[in-house]
Order: sequence, then C-alpha cells, then structure tokens
Amino acid sequence: MGDLGGGDCQEAAAAAPAGGPDHLVVMVHGIVGSTADWKFGAEQFEKLLSDKVIVHRSNSNMHKLTFDGIDVMGERLAQEVIDEINRRPQIKKISFVAHSVGGLVARYAIGRLYRPPKQTSENSLQMDDGNRGTIHGLEAVNFITVATPHLGSRGNKQVPFLFGVTAIENFASCIIYFIFGRTGKHLFLTDNDDGKPPLLQRMVDNCCDLQFISALQAFRRRVAYSNVGHDRILTSILKLWVDSSNKIYPHIVYEELSKAEAPNQCADMDSCTLEERLLRGLKHVSWEKVDVSFHNCKMRSAAHSVIQVKDPVMHCEGADVIQHMIDHFVV
Repeated sequence: MGDLGGGDCQEAAAAAPAGGPDHLVVMVHGIVGSTADWKFGAEQFEKLLSDKVIVHRSNSNMHKLTFDGIDVMGERLAQEVIDEINRRPQIKKISFVAHSVGGLVARYAIGRLYRPPKQTSENSLQMDDGNRGTIHGLEAVNFITVATPHLGSRGNKQVPFLFGVTAIENFASCIIYFIFGRTGKHLFLTDNDDGKPPLLQRMVDNCCDLQFISALQAFRRRVAYSNVGHDRILTSILKLWVDSSNKIYPHIVYEELSKAEAPNQCADMDSCTLEERLLRGLKHVSWEKVDVSFHNCKMRSAAHSVIQVKDPVMHCEGADVIQHMIDHFVV
C-alpha cells in the first residue's frame, strides 16, 4: 500500500507556481461501484467550479474490491489520495464527496491521513478555525456524504433484496460475510477482529493512530444528504418530509444544522444500543443535514441511486441534489 505516513505537502504546494485550481475534490463510490457512478456529478463540479477545483474520482476500490472491508478500502483510498496530492503539488485544500458505503470508506481514510494541529505550547494545542489539523497537510474544507449508512445496516430494513423483513435480516446477519465479504460484517456490526469492538464503533472516536473524530473535526463543514423514503440502504432517523416549495431544488425537503454535542458520559451508556452509541459519537462534531425526497419521481424505488445521479438518463431527477451540493460548496 505504500507509506501512508509520508510527509505533508504544504512546502511543495507553497513552492509550486501560482495559478490554476488548488482545491482537490475526491469523489468516492459505493459498494460494487466504479468511477462511472460519479461521472455526472464530476462533470457538473468541473463545469460550474472549473477554475476553483480539481475533481478526482476514486478508482482504487472498484467492483469486487468493495467486499474487502471498510478498513482495507480506507487504506487503499488514503494511499490513492496521497498519490494524487504528490502528483499535484499546487493543491492546498481538500474535500470529499462520497456515496453510500463510500462515506464510511472516506471517514476511515481521513482518519489515516489526519495530521494534528501545531502545538502552541508544550501542553496545549491551538484549535481555532485556522489550525484544526490537516488532511495530509491540506486544509480540510467539505466532507459530504450522500445516502451513507453511518449507523450500519443492522436491523434497519436497509438492504433491498431482504425486503425489509426482520427475520430475514436477522438470518442474513449470520451469513452476510458470504454476500458482501468483510464489508458486510462491518455494515451489520458483526465484526470482532482480535476481540475489538465493531469497526464502526471505533470510527466514532480517536483510536490509536487513527484519529477518526479529530479528522472529521478538521473539516470546515460536514454534510449528510439523506433520502427520507424509498431507500433501505440508508439509516435515517428523520421525519418523512415529502413536499418541497423550492423550485430550484424541488427534492430538497428539509435542511438543518446540527451543532456539536459534548461527549455524554451518562451512567446509562451500557444500556444504549450499539447504534445509539454510534449516533452519540458522530454528534461530537456538527453536521449539516439535508433531507431529500423522491416520492413523486418515476424512479423513486431507486432513490439510493437517484440521489447520486448514478445514471444521467435513468436517475436525472436527482440533478437538483447535485446542484444544491455545488451551490453550497465552500471553495
């Protein structure tokens, strides 16, 4: 995989000639996906932000490689990002746009790529907006996930071919390794590597040399686009908002800024479900939540793909979501 601990690129970027985009946007596909999945989204970013961003569609975890596990994919993505940064010494900023399981892979990768803020004294760290740490030496700007199962897929009626039947899901959790490999075990929270907690639980904290939460905190903004219906891949603890009066973004039905919450050390933590622990961990950083509804669309049963516009013909009704993403993108 190469040396993931390579030196930061700030000095190289500073020495590079001025001019041209200096903001790298890494797009990450979901399970059994490929670079083609983000073709439409990448084209729109390049068209509307051409003088500001360079778009890179991740290619290190395509097709069957997405069964290898979120951690293995995250390591591959981290190395891919390092290679791309080294290839473009003018880059100073970085953002991620990730769909479905790709959001979890991106969260793992930034944990690997995170560099802590500079120390201002022997025992203190400067944690203002200008010094929150970096992603491999780059300023972290936007971390955007689209229909990502941040709380896993266990018991949430999220896998389409299981039809939302609890009994079938319970059985599937026992054999999920044979369906989606290690990735399935991570999603169903059944992994137990060397007696460790499930990977998704470890990813809501700083764990050894992987600073997952600090890496998320390094970004200026974190955004979660979520389907509120017709998407069994997505964990959604949201109200079903079905109508929008916005003519520009007809499928954006609700937006909210969820502020960061202090770590909760309550005595009943042991009684919490694993999903509740994951949610509490994720709330340690602020999130912009954007609810999307395709309830009136012809392809509403494929909302998980429509929200990404995986196919520009079949899933064209999701174009306003991509437009919303671009219009609110911090460059």
